[in-house]
Amino acid sequence: TTVKIYLPRLHAAAAEQPEEDIRQDVVPTGCETILVVEDNTELRTYSTESLRELGYRVFEAATGPTALKILASRPEIELLFTDVVLPDGMNGRQLADQARGLQPQLKVLFTTGYTRNAIVHHGRLDPGVQLIGKPFTYAELASKIRAVLDDVKQADEQQLPAHWIDGKS
Repeated sequence: TTVKIYLPRLHAAAAEQPEEDIRQDVVPTGCETILVVEDNTELRTYSTESLRELGYRVFEAATGPTALKILASRPEIELLFTDVVLPDGMNGRQLADQARGLQPQLKVLFTTGYTRNAIVHHGRLDPGVQLIGKPFTYAELASKIRAVLDDVKQADEQQLPAHWIDGKS
């Protein structure tokens, strides 16, 4: 088999950009306290280490009941970063509801490995729900965490359907 590719020829010199014009992506950081709840050890380690590198103080838990114990003893926690699907009979939504009973001003960011198509109904998530899909990059995590802590509405913000959060889908 022979494959030929014909590309147009450019007869101009390459434009050089001065180094100061090259934009470097700045990753948002912070100093707030975050509780990461993830049953997968590798994902929990990645998230907690990434957040610590970004300057946050981080606590971690593998289950909802453990997370509630930490929240009860650590009123300085400002953000709950939780997987939607958790073991031991408590999902992320149930955890968030009980956590807000302990700390009404607590902000919550959900994460999930499900595609948006699997969790979105009528193009929307439930009001007030913040979500970051797995897998996420360091920069995506940094940006989303900062946006949630700063109450910044994302253009692509959507809500998780109740039937999916309750594990009935």
